[in-house]
Amino acid sequence: MIFEETYLNDNILDALYDMHFEDMTPIQERCIPEILNGRDVLGVAQTGTGKTAAYLLPILSMLDDGGFPNDAINCVIMSPTRELAQQIDQAMQGFGYYLNDVSSVAVYGGNDGTRYAQEARGMKLGADVIIATPGRLISHLRMGNLDLSRCSFFVLDEADRMLDMGFADDIMKIVNELPQSCQRIMFSATMPQKIRQLAVSLLSDPMEIKIAVSKPAEKIQQSAYVCYDYQKLKIINDLFKAGDLQRVIIFSGKKERVKEITRQLKSMKVNCAEMHSDLEQSERDNVMLEFKAGHVDVLVATDIVSRGIDIDDIRTVINYDVPHDAEDYVHRIGRTARADRDGVAITFVSEKDISRFQSIEHFLGKEVEKRPLPEALGEGPAYTPREKKRSNSRNGRWHSRGGGKRNGRSKGRGRGGKGKKPKSDQPTDK
Repeated sequence: MIFEETYLNDNILDALYDMHFEDMTPIQERCIPEILNGRDVLGVAQTGTGKTAAYLLPILSMLDDGGFPNDAINCVIMSPTRELAQQIDQAMQGFGYYLNDVSSVAVYGGNDGTRYAQEARGMKLGADVIIATPGRLISHLRMGNLDLSRCSFFVLDEADRMLDMGFADDIMKIVNELPQSCQRIMFSATMPQKIRQLAVSLLSDPMEIKIAVSKPAEKIQQSAYVCYDYQKLKIINDLFKAGDLQRVIIFSGKKERVKEITRQLKSMKVNCAEMHSDLEQSERDNVMLEFKAGHVDVLVATDIVSRGIDIDDIRTVINYDVPHDAEDYVHRIGRTARADRDGVAITFVSEKDISRFQSIEHFLGKEVEKRPLPEALGEGPAYTPREKKRSNSRNGRWHSRGGGKRNGRSKGRGRGGKGKKPKSDQPTDK
C-alpha cells in the first residue's frame, strides 16, 4: 500500500514525496488508518520498522487540517532518552516541512538554563507538539509551565524501555494530567506482562497491532563463543590482539557488569567508555559524541543504546551475555551492518545461557556458528543444539521513487475543519 492511498493530507504527502517515500511498511499500513479514525492504538514493532512515521504522519496530518485550539498543547510524544527524542524531532521537521501552522518543541534534560527557558516559553504559548523525556516534562509540570488539560494526542514510544529505566511513576503522573478525550498511542518492541498492564491503565479499547520481529540482516556475520564467564575478557583480549575490534559496542544486560567490563578493558589499555543509566545526561551526551566522532574505539553499554540510536559505522557488536529474548538480540546486533555496510555480531554463551541462546537460534531458524576458544583458554561448556525449526517473519522497508513536487487532490481529513490560524509568535524547531 502506498501513502497516497491513505487520507493523509496533501502537505504531508508532498513532504513524503520530496523525501522519496512511497510504500508504507506493515506497521504504517495498519496504524495510520486506525489513528486517523481516532482509535487508541497499541503497536508492537521493533526499531527499524517505521513506527515513528506510523504515529507522526497521521497526527501531523490531523493537526494541519485544523480544528484544534491555537493556544493549547495538542500532542505530547514521550521518549525514554534524549537521543531518541532528538531523532523523533528530526523526523518531525522532515514530515512537517510544509506544515506552516504546526509548531513543535523538543523537551529533554542535559542542557543549560537558557534552553529550559526556551522550552517553557514554547509550552506556555501552546506549541502543537511536544517531544519530551519523562523527567524533563515532569519538571516543567511542577513549575507550572504547561497545561495538558486540552491535549488531543498522547504517544508513548519505546514503552518497554521506559519501564526498564524506571519511568513508570513519571508516566502515570503525566497521564493523569490528560483529558479523558485524549487519543492515546503506545508503542513497544516487546510485550511482557508489565507492558500489557500499562496498556490496560493507559488505553481505551485499543486496536492492538503486532508486527513480527524481523530476522537480522543477512550481511551480519553472526557467531558465538561457548565459554565460562571467566573466559570472556580473555577472548576479547585475544580478539583485540588479532586486530578484529574497531568501532565496537559491547552489550551487557546489567549496568554493574558494564562498569566492571569497562574497568577491566581500561586496565588492558583498551580505548573504551561506558554507557548506562547511572550516568548524568551530560555525561551520556559526551560519551556518545566521543564515540560517534571516533575518539573512543569501544563502547560498553546496557540496552540503553540497543534501540533508536543511529550510528552507521559500527563494525562489531559483542553480546557479553545472552539477551533475554530474540527481540533484544535482534535490537542489539542490529546496531551493526547499517547503511549498506557489513558487520560482525559475536555472542558469549555461558553454561547457564545455553538454553536461552538455543531459543534465539530457534527464532533465527539456524544454528549460529560456534567459534573455537583460543587454545590457551582450554575447553568451554558442552553445547548440544536442539532440533532446528524455521519460522517466518516479514520486514517491511521504505522504498524510494524520484523526487519532485507531487500533484493531486487533497485527501486530508482530520477531526476539524480547515482555517486554523497561524501561531507566528510561537517558537518552533523548524
